[in-house]
Amino acid sequence: MSADLIVRLPNHLGDACMALPALELLAARGFALTLAGRPWAAELFAAYPWPVLALPRARRARIDALRAHAPAGTSALLLTNSFGSALDLRLARLRCSGYATDLRRPLLAAAFPVPARWKQDAAPMHMVEYYYELARVFVGGDVPPVPTDLSLRLPPQAAAGARSALAGAGIGGGYVMLCPVAIGRHRGRVKAWDGFGALCAELAGAGVRVVACPGPGERDAVRAAVPGATLLPEVDLATFGALLAGSRLVVANDSGAAHVAAAVGARLLTLFGVTDSRRTGPWSSTAVRLGSAEAWPSFAAVVAEVRRQLESR
Repeated sequence: MSADLIVRLPNHLGDACMALPALELLAARGFALTLAGRPWAAELFAAYPWPVLALPRARRARIDALRAHAPAGTSALLLTNSFGSALDLRLARLRCSGYATDLRRPLLAAAFPVPARWKQDAAPMHMVEYYYELARVFVGGDVPPVPTDLSLRLPPQAAAGARSALAGAGIGGGYVMLCPVAIGRHRGRVKAWDGFGALCAELAGAGVRVVACPGPGERDAVRAAVPGATLLPEVDLATFGALLAGSRLVVANDSGAAHVAAAVGARLLTLFGVTDSRRTGPWSSTAVRLGSAEAWPSFAAVVAEVRRQLESR
């Protein structure tokens, strides 16, 4: 009989993608997973047999939702690092485990030390490895090495949804997907490359079909960033994954879109300018990364790499 396990997902889309190998390890070890997190998790993991408990924003409502879903004493694993997320689960009377971060050790039934590699700058630990290591120490014993690529399963209806979105926009052949939006800042610096508009014009001038697919609340920002692209309608995350997988190339910032693209095996070029690709780059053996935490790549370098990618197909 499998043991029930509540897994508190990371709050950001990219991190949830990077947690996939950890989730698959837990499921392979016989745990009956329930994923607790943001509502979009139900779309991202629609092809998996894991129920998703969408957590409300208000703390009292989150605790009530957790208590209604699982009896007191149910095991839980925190993929989040915050004190607040541990407090939620503790107040919901769950038996939670996780990394001993953010002064939350007293709240955890099992507090695991943060891996030494995570603190290294010379050869830093990637977030995929960080989550996988937590799952490894939680289940105990020998486990397979972390996979070299993500492999996000998509439900059958995702492909049909992608075809419908493309047909509605008059896109009938190969296309390049631009993902110019990156929400928030990293250490006070904007996470989005400023050359997407010029790149879009360059590609369109060469006869390449360029599309963009805005997420919730992003349509105006995407239209402003790539005014020459064909904007697809807003779709669910599974359909978005199918659109990325069906593209000739995806060009994205270090964002949730890039990690979904890596997870579905899309041909991917990710641009960095403020974040460390060694820690948060797309977990893919084929994706190309340009730029660094100190400097964005030049426009010429991006155009050259895009041309190389398109010509090699």
